[in-house]
Amino acid sequence: MPNSITVRDLGSLIGKAKIIDIRDNLSFNRGCIPTAVNIPYDFLLINASSYLNKKDTYYIYCETGHTSKKVCNDLVNNGYKAINVIGGYQSYKMLGY
Repeated sequence: MPNSITVRDLGSLIGKAKIIDIRDNLSFNRGCIPTAVNIPYDFLLINASSYLNKKDTYYIYCETGHTSKKVCNDLVNNGYKAINVIGGYQSYKMLGY
């Protein structure tokens, strides 16, 4: 399984994939990728089993893709299927979605 995906490739999965925005609630409320669920990264890392199922695949993004890359690595190391969205929300906005 790939460990990252571009925003352009994620576009075809919107509405079908489980997308998680790990930014804080304020950033999420200012704008997000459609259908994304907001789980701030500190909550997600502290108690992943409350939010995630190890059978599902999750596409995870932050503002720029740096924090989400680290979070995905941690999740994968703990048995979850997590794919980083390269460039994060900034890339999404730049593509004009």
